[in-house]
Amino acid sequence: MQKTLPIPVYLMPGLAANSDIFNLIRLDARFEVCRLSWIPPREEEPLATYAKRMCERIKHQNPVLLGVSFGGILVQEMSKIIPCRKVIIVSSVRTRKELPIHMRITRKTKAYRFFPMHWVNNLEDFVSFAFGPAARKRMDLNKKYLSVRDPAYLTWSLAAFFQWGQKEPLPNVTHIHGVYDLVFPILYLKDYIPVPKGTHVMILLRATWFNENLPKIILGDKR
Repeated sequence: MQKTLPIPVYLMPGLAANSDIFNLIRLDARFEVCRLSWIPPREEEPLATYAKRMCERIKHQNPVLLGVSFGGILVQEMSKIIPCRKVIIVSSVRTRKELPIHMRITRKTKAYRFFPMHWVNNLEDFVSFAFGPAARKRMDLNKKYLSVRDPAYLTWSLAAFFQWGQKEPLPNVTHIHGVYDLVFPILYLKDYIPVPKGTHVMILLRATWFNENLPKIILGDKR
């Protein structure tokens, strides 16, 4: 009898975050967990081109891609390039229409271009600028996870995030979202799996929920 190979699950952290945000995620032997990290972007590199380079790090066929926040946007772009068993986004959005109003204004006015890079060492200011004042909460918890501070990467990531042009949701995306997420409020969202008491950093604070439910979501037993 041929042995069933584990399902490859690739995990992509959010903007400025490292893969340690997944330290509490535990999947059983049915899954092979692979962590992705941000790679240095090229100057003014389109997100689609960056996604193509990130796909070179995928070593399995037909993987599951899971991305958090901006990482959720990236894995959606990657799924346009490689076949995926499933795409899961956490604390993210499926289209630019799901962005809250203040982010849409920033996108339209291109105010992100004026972000002062001397704030790089003050992640509270950076996160507040990118996602709004609500994102400053629990920064003490987040600081050790938000370690990608290279100015070139941060400049690129802000532009890539706000220039993202997805108008309609991709059909193969499963969206998991916290009901108390103040960065991307559920008011603007459609078709998502709600996580009770979940905030924007629920991948850290609600790991038990993910450990119980991710296997069912990946295998298609829950939407």
